[in-house]
Amino acid sequence: MFGFGLPELIIVAVILLVVAGPSKLPQFGQALGSSIRGFKKAMNGEDVVQINEKSEKKEG
Repeated sequence: MFGFGLPELIIVAVILLVVAGPSKLPQFGQALGSSIRGFKKAMNGEDVVQINEKSEKKEG
């Protein structure tokens, strides 16, 4: 996965723990997980967004 192994992931986790503190770490994990899920859905075509355009004509 992008050339990241277990040692690299541990180093990143330790850096996040030092920078953000233990109280913010679960929020980072949740945000990362939802981002990955959204990316996977978009790649599979499950996440389709419809855009409806409203055109208003001004008379005058």
